[in-house]
Amino acid sequence: PLNEVLVDAVQAANSAVADRVPGGGTTLTCALVLGPRAYIAHVGDSRAYVVTEEGLDQITHDHSLVDRLIELGQLTRDEAAVHPHKNVLYRAVGQSGVLEVDTYVRTIPPGGRLLLCSDGLWGMVSEAGIANIVLTSSSLQAACESLVAAANQAGGCDNITAILVEPPLS
Repeated sequence: PLNEVLVDAVQAANSAVADRVPGGGTTLTCALVLGPRAYIAHVGDSRAYVVTEEGLDQITHDHSLVDRLIELGQLTRDEAAVHPHKNVLYRAVGQSGVLEVDTYVRTIPPGGRLLLCSDGLWGMVSEAGIANIVLTSSSLQAACESLVAAANQAGGCDNITAILVEPPLS
C-alpha cells in the first residue's frame, strides 16, 4: 500500500509536468523512510543506493537507452559512459500517457544510509568515492556538501542532487 501512494504521487507529478510543460521531462527518485524500511519510487536515471561500510548497493535500475543496451550485451559499462546517447531516457516524468513507475522496498541496516542522487553525482564520482565521502563525513549535511563539491571538482557538467537519510537505530 505505501508503494501505491508513492506511485500515485509520481503519476500525479507526471500528469502535471506533461500538462504544464509539454515536451519537458525529468527523472524522479523518491523515498518514504519509516524506521529502517525505505519505500522507493523511481523513474529515469537518478538513483537510490544503500551505503554501508561494505560500499554502495544500487537499488534502482536506470531507464536509459545505454542501460538497456548493456542488458542486451551490446555495450559495456565503459562504452556506455562515453556513448553519444548516454542521456537518452525511455522513461521519465513528463511523458504522455500512463507512466510505469518502479518501486522497491529495502531495509537499511544499522549504521547504513539511504542515498538518493542524480546522474550529476554518480556520473562524475566513482561509487568508491561516493561511499568514502559518505562514510567519513562528520554529518549527513557535510557528506552531501562534499559529494556536490566532488562532482563539481570532477567537471560538474550536469545538475547535482544528493540526499542522505540515516534511519534512527531501533
